[in-house]
Amino acid sequence: MTPTPTPLPVTDVAHHARAVLDEVGTAVVGMHEALETALAAVLAGGHVLFEDVPGLGKTLAARSLATALGLDFARLQCTPDLLPSDVTGSSVFDPATREFVFRPGPVFTGLFLADEINRTAPKTQSALLEAMAERQVSAEGETRPLPRPFHVVATSNPVEYEGTYPLPEAQLDRFMVRLAVGYPDRSQEHDVLMRRVARRTEEAPVRQVVDADTVRAMQAGVEATEVDPDVAAYCVDLAAATRRHPSLEVGASPRGSQNLLLLARAIAVLDGRDFVVPEDVKRIAVPVLAHRLTLTPTAWASAVRPEDLVREILASVAGPATVRDAP
Repeated sequence: MTPTPTPLPVTDVAHHARAVLDEVGTAVVGMHEALETALAAVLAGGHVLFEDVPGLGKTLAARSLATALGLDFARLQCTPDLLPSDVTGSSVFDPATREFVFRPGPVFTGLFLADEINRTAPKTQSALLEAMAERQVSAEGETRPLPRPFHVVATSNPVEYEGTYPLPEAQLDRFMVRLAVGYPDRSQEHDVLMRRVARRTEEAPVRQVVDADTVRAMQAGVEATEVDPDVAAYCVDLAAATRRHPSLEVGASPRGSQNLLLLARAIAVLDGRDFVVPEDVKRIAVPVLAHRLTLTPTAWASAVRPEDLVREILASVAGPATVRDAP
């Protein structure tokens, strides 16, 4: 069993996090806000879904983040014929010992990238559910723990429907955040091109900044962050408002409000604070809540976006009356 790490002070967590983001920024251009949220999700113990069109650097971002964090990295290209055993692993016959030996699948790693996860069938998508929720894999009658830390980063193409399988609500709910990268502006895209010319190679090298043990200590530092009961109540109120909204058939579950608070803690730590303020919650409400909402048929037909409904709820739900703003 992995020993419990000693929590790092908030200042050390913030320092390491900024160093990681700076290093990843040497290879990835125009994604600072998304990368910061993704890193915060990792420090909060969650999983990340990047949903955007191809060619924006999502795979590069995941690989660079894993390298800078010192985590083992495995990438699986999802296809319609992928089997659950291709994710979890299976037993193969060893001629030397004349026995079947379990060969772990790519999910046995520190950061697992499921590329284009919506291209594989629901049966294979569900193979990740236990891994994401319990940090373990049950295969061939035996339960095997995954490495710690373990995190899933998945990518999905929202504009292509042929040959794809939309993620079911239960799978979406396991992701702490869903992030959209967006197209870079002209100067950022020009920077991407000139960096490629200067490197004279396709690969964008990223150096390791911390290691897996330090990541676990950073996560323990986030767990030690103070939470005012009024801020927790604010998270509950936001989630509850999604369940009452007339344009929503299904609102956010208690897992949604919990992830809202967990990620807000990590965001506070990245800002160098050991306590959470309402602005932290507002800052990450859209990526945490939007993908957990199910529109009514009328709202869907009217092209209503869940992200806009979350912003509407943020504007209508009153925040805590008194929460300290400084240590």
